[in-house]
Amino acid sequence: MLSDASPIAAIATAPGRGGIGVVRLSGKGLMLVARAVCRLSDGQSLQPRHATYLDFINADGGVIDSGLAIWFPGPHSYTGEDVLELQGHGGPVVMQMLLNRCIEAGQSINLRLADPGEFTYRAFQNDKMDLAQAEAVSDLIEASTEAAAKLASQSLSGAFSQIIHQLVQQLIQLRTLVEATLDFPEEEIEFLEKSDARGKLHVLRETLDNVIAQAAQGALLRDGLKVVLAGQPNVGKSSLLNALAGSDIAIVTPIAGTTRDKITETIQVEGIPINIIDTAGIRNDAEADGEVERIGISRTWAAVEQADVVLHILDASRGPTRADEEILSRLPMHVPLLRVWNKIDLSGHKPSIDVETDVTHIYLSASEKLGMDLLRKELLRIAGWQQTGESIYLARERHLLALKAAQANLQTAADLANQRDSALDLFAEELRLAQERLGSITGAFTSDDLLGVIFSRFCIGK
Repeated sequence: MLSDASPIAAIATAPGRGGIGVVRLSGKGLMLVARAVCRLSDGQSLQPRHATYLDFINADGGVIDSGLAIWFPGPHSYTGEDVLELQGHGGPVVMQMLLNRCIEAGQSINLRLADPGEFTYRAFQNDKMDLAQAEAVSDLIEASTEAAAKLASQSLSGAFSQIIHQLVQQLIQLRTLVEATLDFPEEEIEFLEKSDARGKLHVLRETLDNVIAQAAQGALLRDGLKVVLAGQPNVGKSSLLNALAGSDIAIVTPIAGTTRDKITETIQVEGIPINIIDTAGIRNDAEADGEVERIGISRTWAAVEQADVVLHILDASRGPTRADEEILSRLPMHVPLLRVWNKIDLSGHKPSIDVETDVTHIYLSASEKLGMDLLRKELLRIAGWQQTGESIYLARERHLLALKAAQANLQTAADLANQRDSALDLFAEELRLAQERLGSITGAFTSDDLLGVIFSRFCIGK
């Protein structure tokens, strides 16, 4: 995909039936295809960026469909190349017929089916957008909440890229000052003082810290929080899932061990996707009712290891048991934990939060919907969500890794600057590495292998 410049074609609308379907083509020589597929009258031609209603025809002149043809000459198109869009009725059969006809008519120009994300890759390749903007295209399509969609749209417009470019420009200015002094090693210490290199670096680090905080909030909006419900059988895990989801997702009965496998439901809290995973009740192998339940318990522990937050559900009406403490002892230390005391309607407790040194206890009743707001607020707190007026960037995991790597480089640079015997060449090298890390976000320093991975996850036609 990354080296083949042949013209490409694909169905650009989602699979299935719809009122409208679009076949998109990009590359050189497409007017040949347009003349073969579109029934144009003598002397008629497609006008740039104007919709023309006509018949789409097969090789023998039979009509495949009727619709609109729009011609976008490069570079004023989505990909920066010539683009032809054929808009017809959105039936999967007629769309496939139209696509096949385009491929057939484009044999002489080597027209082929597009790979996933190839249209957007060409837009990136032709400087119509940078890599962060290209990824925002996919994020906008896949957004699961209104807030995520808005932030993806902002990233697509270049808001996130702009702040990265500003950081890179500040780094370049500082690097220019440093590298201009490398030929005069005896003046290294004086340079750091006279040029206020430390002060400039301090401002740069503060700005980067703020961007990381805002990007982390955006990553939470994009990916959501994975919350696993764990505990003994019949403590109310499924009731809690239903209460959080606002509907009867899981079967609830007085019979212990009703849930045998994971049940996942995504809800929204303050616009944040929360992926709630209800699991099989945990008890030892001797108590487990057969192989199916043992497999379910094994999957519970696997889900716990991958969780962002574990809710350890306990029965407030009977208090902690030895089995509860055994479960607590096995919970991984690296995963944030909430101990949720359910069934307070039977125990006499009031809805409340009790914060201890190492763990937070929440008292609630899932069946009576008491204390659920306390749980929702605590989940947001653990996630680090803060509703502020500051900009939030819908960052991906690779963006956060790059930002944090640049942060580490600038920390090392600051440590070098604070040493009286600092070597300016090492200082300069850390600045260069930080610039590379930031440049990888927008695609300035990105390997072809990484580009292939990123764009291969797009849908075909985009």
